[in-house]
Amino acid sequence: MHVIDLHCDALLKLWEHKGELRFSDSEELETNKQRLKTGKVKVQSFAIFIEPEMKSDQKFQAALDQIEYFYTEVLGKNPEMKQIKNWEDFDTLEDNEIGAMLTLEGVDAIGNDLQKLSILFQLGVRSVGLTWNNANLAADGAGEPRGAGLTTLGIEIVQMNNKHQVLTDVSHLSERAFWDVMEIADYPIASHSNSKALCDHPRNLTDAQANEMFVKNGLIHVVYNPPFINEKGPATIGDLIKHIDHFCSLGGVNQIGLGSDFDGISKFIIDLEDASKTQNLINELLKYFTEDQVKGFAYLNFLNHRPNMK
Repeated sequence: MHVIDLHCDALLKLWEHKGELRFSDSEELETNKQRLKTGKVKVQSFAIFIEPEMKSDQKFQAALDQIEYFYTEVLGKNPEMKQIKNWEDFDTLEDNEIGAMLTLEGVDAIGNDLQKLSILFQLGVRSVGLTWNNANLAADGAGEPRGAGLTTLGIEIVQMNNKHQVLTDVSHLSERAFWDVMEIADYPIASHSNSKALCDHPRNLTDAQANEMFVKNGLIHVVYNPPFINEKGPATIGDLIKHIDHFCSLGGVNQIGLGSDFDGISKFIIDLEDASKTQNLINELLKYFTEDQVKGFAYLNFLNHRPNMK
């Protein structure tokens, strides 16, 4: 069964290794092309992520450098990798092709310059998370003790996302910032978050947040990172399925997807250690849900909730 995975950090690894890794088959990449093919991952989102401690005047260049690796190493050397730049591109992928979509994990790279965000849109960014775990000029992240909401700049960014039919990703926001986003975002999504009711981690969503996502036509893509699944000990595929089941119990069966966070995590679900193992999750899901429901989780819910194609 084909899968759309809404989050990985392969670009960060490619950038950190300064061109020494091959996207096609380097063992260090949990989402290399060979593993995506084996796991039947039909579309992989590639996050641009900049470490908060990097000097401000270097951040935008670092983002551009990661995008350069996306164009040269991911797309340029692998003709079957096809960039998703428009929402209708999902519908034109050939059987042997894998879609690749750029996303932005935190807007630190743009500072307070919305023209830089416009450039990232033109380069293909189709989903924007305002923060990572830190605070920045747009909002507070989930790890910022202050717990403030959106700034005026943050509001302007969400409005730009709306105008350009770009997703606004809530996964790393503080709770207050989450609620501010939900008031104004046309296309909210959580690219890699689980249920706080099952695992009390700052990065997870409360039932109230999940309910609001479902009411506002948003999607929640569950993440494969064990600390977001269990509060202690290793995690199994069954443990992750409990989060999916819980979101279903809140009425979200048609608004759940997958966001592995591969290449950005250091611990792994047993039997789900890289993209090649993705069908282990699908096969386990089929034991608990109907085939149509699992198709929804795997890819169809996302396709059905894409921004309007106008």
